[in-house]
Amino acid sequence: MQNNKYDYDVIYIGSGHAAFDGAKKLCKKGFKIAFVEVVAVGGTCPNWGCNAKITLDLPITLAKKQHRMSDIVEGDTKINWNANMKNKHAGIDSIKVNREATMKDLGMDVIHGFAKFTNNHTIEVAGEHYTSDKLVIATGLTPNKVDVQGTELSHDSKDFLNLDEMPKSMAIVGTGYIAMEFATLANESGADVTMLMHGDKALRGFYQPYVKQIVKEMENDGIKFIKNADIHAFSQSDNGYTVNYGDKKELNVEWILDASGRVPMVHNMGLEDIGVKYDDKKGVIVNEYLQTSVDNIYASGDVAATGQPKLTPTATFESGYLKHLFAGETDQPIDFPAIPSVVFTSPRISQMGVSVDEAAASDQYTIEKHEMARSWFRQATKEKIAENAYIFDQEHRLVGFTEISDQADNAIDTIVPAVNMHMNEEEIERNVHLFPSIGHDTWKNL
Repeated sequence: MQNNKYDYDVIYIGSGHAAFDGAKKLCKKGFKIAFVEVVAVGGTCPNWGCNAKITLDLPITLAKKQHRMSDIVEGDTKINWNANMKNKHAGIDSIKVNREATMKDLGMDVIHGFAKFTNNHTIEVAGEHYTSDKLVIATGLTPNKVDVQGTELSHDSKDFLNLDEMPKSMAIVGTGYIAMEFATLANESGADVTMLMHGDKALRGFYQPYVKQIVKEMENDGIKFIKNADIHAFSQSDNGYTVNYGDKKELNVEWILDASGRVPMVHNMGLEDIGVKYDDKKGVIVNEYLQTSVDNIYASGDVAATGQPKLTPTATFESGYLKHLFAGETDQPIDFPAIPSVVFTSPRISQMGVSVDEAAASDQYTIEKHEMARSWFRQATKEKIAENAYIFDQEHRLVGFTEISDQADNAIDTIVPAVNMHMNEEEIERNVHLFPSIGHDTWKNL
């Protein structure tokens, strides 16, 4: 499909999963596609997000497992952070180059620079103008900065994922996904970590009885949590930085990580000038077709205010939906499945679908909880904490799941089809899993 009125059929502002996953399929159908990328092709996830994080985490997971099994596996596993970081670069740095090469091989254009709308069909990048029938805002999120004196002295998640040497001490602002995961990485790699909490709860979107167990394990590992920290200022000191908080209290550390959240990348793009509505915290306002207030402009991924989890699987699903919509393969609103999420702490916590709290507040659901640490499969690797909860509707169809364990990410991945298809007992019985495996261990309680 080539619309001769414009340079392109679709321009994606951003080149991450919210754009590329669906765009490559449109390209194969004859659509003329371009991406605008201001930093690194591929976006946050592969360059300074999921891929980078999990590459650094895998040695941490190995070390944690060795600690648990130290009476069987002799020796002491110690993390060499510098070597870990070099391994991360070896696996990650080529992604943006390979992704761009793939785009060009498919016939898609990559425009490097910052995009600004001049009208609803035109963007300006580095003084050049490009027109398109449709445009998709897929700019994602950027790290938030706490509004305190000296905030410029703190570092963000991208800085952490490029640390050549692990500081001896670190203050982490926040207790969300990034804060909790990076605290786990830093602590196992030798840093003295202090968590500065905005309130008194960590990982607020997850089942709190499980979260409290994770916090307890992190405290057992030496990580300190300061509730209701009330940060006033950051300042430089002789050996690093000072955090002023609470009632004239001070914390001296070598490094400060601001993991207080992420905000939509919506500013300085000229959205106001062309009538695209957005919320500073939630992102670009879209309808059930991912369409903005300007009918030929759409938004996808973390920048879109859909109310869905801000996760790579969400972005991938949305980009796939737009592919179907643009190709005329559907005229229906987007129908989101339950999307799994996981926090890569130790132990991990995962969830999808109807939550335990939602189920407990309604008479429409039943909750079945299981203590999995007693399972022989979990005992084989000496897991200390392993629990899960299944949520069923009134017809005993599975509609939700959450788990805390060292295998919580793998466990929930096996359960995704059952939740999204709302399987009943008979349908579940027809799924025969490999034995022994985490899948069999997870499904046996259904």
